[in-house]
Amino acid sequence: MIMGWGEFFALSSAFCWALAIILFRRAGDALPPFELNLFKNLLGFSLLVPTVAFVEGYQLPAFSLEEIGIALLSGFLGIAVADTWYLRALSLMGASRTGIVASLLSPFVILLSILFLGESLRGWQLAGFALVMSGILLVTWRQNRREVDAAHLTKGMFFGTGAMFLMAVGIVMVKEILETRPFLWTTELRLVGGIAGMLIYMAFRGRFDTVRQRFMQPLPWRFILPASFLGAYISMMMWLAGYKLITASEASVLNETANAWIVLLAWLVLGESIGYRKVVGLLLTSVGVIIMLLV
Repeated sequence: MIMGWGEFFALSSAFCWALAIILFRRAGDALPPFELNLFKNLLGFSLLVPTVAFVEGYQLPAFSLEEIGIALLSGFLGIAVADTWYLRALSLMGASRTGIVASLLSPFVILLSILFLGESLRGWQLAGFALVMSGILLVTWRQNRREVDAAHLTKGMFFGTGAMFLMAVGIVMVKEILETRPFLWTTELRLVGGIAGMLIYMAFRGRFDTVRQRFMQPLPWRFILPASFLGAYISMMMWLAGYKLITASEASVLNETANAWIVLLAWLVLGESIGYRKVVGLLLTSVGVIIMLLV
């Protein structure tokens, strides 16, 4: 396969996202997942405003009301809920396990693309699915409880799997809009949907004072700022650019390389164990990804 811009953006997004996840993990539990996701999205939004103005101008393109609604809902599901759940999984079971569970994104995207976008799934891709799932099960099944509490592992699996499904729903929803409407404006609308959803949740739960107090305490900004910059600005734009330029199925498979980077960086930077289960699980998921990419 000759790499084009779509493939380049998808692979680059994977590396940037993996690096962001490692930095978020280094920040530890200084901020709960909800607050961390809120800051990440607010920073990404503030950076996208001048980017949109410089590249595409301030005038809103001719989005229909339906397209605006879809983009906002996509952002709510894929950014407000899914990213918060992903960060929750990260805090519960560590970067390497979360990275492996994130391999579910590709199967979810491909299956939803078959159902709603008319993309096809060939026999070898089913074999790739099986390998990806086997890798996830190998990494998470009967883990050493001295490393991760069984209850935390179960909750982490729930939040991680749910996050991947909602991310897949969000990207499949907005795929056609990404292809037919200005890219940066669509990206900004998704962020608006994500931030608005989080603010509405805070209003209903009366959490504004609690969130403000958490941001007033000393925080490891040397990790939070670059992680948010990579995760909500650089990586997200590259991630959506990949889905704009190539099929959703192919982009999702290339994005799976993030999981290999996360496991490797978690071992090198965070000192997380990389025993034979994780190595074999990573190999299985990687082979599954390669099969789905090459067929």
